[in-house]
Amino acid sequence: MSDIHATRGLTETGPAEAGFGDFVALLKPRVMSLVVFTALVGLLVAPVSVHPFVAFTSVLFIALGAGASGALNMWWDADIDQVMRRTQSRPIPSGKVQPGEALGLGLALSGISVMMLALAANVLAAALLAFTIFFYAVVYSMWLKRSTPQNIVIGGAAGAFPPMVGWVAATGSVSVEACLMFMLIFMWTPPHFWSLALFMNSDYEKAGVPMLTVTHGKRSTRNHILVYTVALVPFALAAGFTSIGGPIYMAVSVVLNAGFLLGAWRIWRRDEAQAEADGYATEKSVFKFSLLYLFLHFGAFLAEAALKPWGMGGW
Repeated sequence: MSDIHATRGLTETGPAEAGFGDFVALLKPRVMSLVVFTALVGLLVAPVSVHPFVAFTSVLFIALGAGASGALNMWWDADIDQVMRRTQSRPIPSGKVQPGEALGLGLALSGISVMMLALAANVLAAALLAFTIFFYAVVYSMWLKRSTPQNIVIGGAAGAFPPMVGWVAATGSVSVEACLMFMLIFMWTPPHFWSLALFMNSDYEKAGVPMLTVTHGKRSTRNHILVYTVALVPFALAAGFTSIGGPIYMAVSVVLNAGFLLGAWRIWRRDEAQAEADGYATEKSVFKFSLLYLFLHFGAFLAEAALKPWGMGGW
């Protein structure tokens, strides 16, 4: 790893110049967009009135915290990012940003985001954000990712905290609704990432990441996808019976869960010969659907909250 760090950042003519876009890329903007959306939903569906400025600043600092996690993750994972095909163009392995710069940015944004969220919202929300950053950067990136095939299962908690942080920023406390939003993302994460791992397995093998597809094989992974998808459904539906649910959410959730279950079953019944023959078409389709699944669930939460003032949202 030291050799990689020593040579990274050099082109044939000398050090590469990092642009603003390269530092933005360190923050994993795609992941950040999902964090921002789920945190915003968690804040807006809370049963309290939040001043628009407080709401905006809270979501901004949660987003900065997510970006800090991304920068720290890229700093630590630079060696395997250089090996994996889908991550070779990231700022550090491509030589555009030095590892020390990524580490400095991640640490600075971590401190700023946590302190400012404490001032903008409350200390509990800031503490949850600090724990989320620590969990993703240290527990997941530095420990779980390289040591156990359960990396995605346990590590999924990092991506599940944002709506809870948003809810706590608004209310100052944790509730059943916040926990169910957490569990929705937590249980969704394994089948989402394992469907990706089925058709990106060579990358994980090359990088030595003990993804389930590498350690236990693709048949076992297909079994796990079906089991976790079945386990996800009760949490998704249970949220519909709380104060953040309603008929719109339930209708959306029933359709989406039926679709996700069908996709998981289709993945489960396939063997590798079938998957290789069509270029993992089913697995890729389920992976894309899983993104829509999460977005529409949280969109339905938001729709219920938006309609409540008009007497149409909720039960």
